[in-house]
Amino acid sequence: MTGTGTRAADVRPQDWPMLDDGVHHSQQLFRQLLSAMSEPGTQQTLAVAELPAGAQLSPAAWAAVLTLCDLDTRLWVEPRLATPGLYEAVAFHTGASITESPADADFALVVPQTLSEVTSFAEGSDAWPDRSTTLIVVTDSLTEGNDWVLSGPGIADCRGLTLSAEAVPLMARLSANRATFPRGLDAFITAGHQLRAVARSTRVEARTERAARIEEDV
Repeated sequence: MTGTGTRAADVRPQDWPMLDDGVHHSQQLFRQLLSAMSEPGTQQTLAVAELPAGAQLSPAAWAAVLTLCDLDTRLWVEPRLATPGLYEAVAFHTGASITESPADADFALVVPQTLSEVTSFAEGSDAWPDRSTTLIVVTDSLTEGNDWVLSGPGIADCRGLTLSAEAVPLMARLSANRATFPRGLDAFITAGHQLRAVARSTRVEARTERAARIEEDV
């Protein structure tokens, strides 16, 4: 998750990479994020320069922040990701404000374990489901696999993901969206330059749970 370059103690906001082109690069990244969310589980590779030394974000997570955050958005940052200079870099590059309350956040930078510790993210309402927090998740590993099975809108049959072991709290929370839809949390999950999304409309099941459900239905 860490970047390379200057020492963390010397990091300035300008040392965090900006978009290559304020218009075209942003449009490209936005299309990739939109595609990832409309086809949950598909992989997108986000082009952004490497982060400063000591940064705990993935390049893909930083690219998502640059693309999604602006003067009108509020960002909550998991303390484990809040390395020196990050808040200043967010303000410098996006103008977004940092909130100390997860419930007030439009976007939240988190690690998978955060979801076992923080339960107060906004889920929207039946009338205004869009007024929820979108998670930007930083993890070490994110590949196609069969540990977690996704199904629902944007997925022809099913699509599988394999994440590191600490992802259980995150995936369990995303699985709970099914009971509260249209309220819930959308998530962009990142590792390195790679990103995959899980929409609140996506059915999330552990491989063993899916197998047991299918056997019951037979």
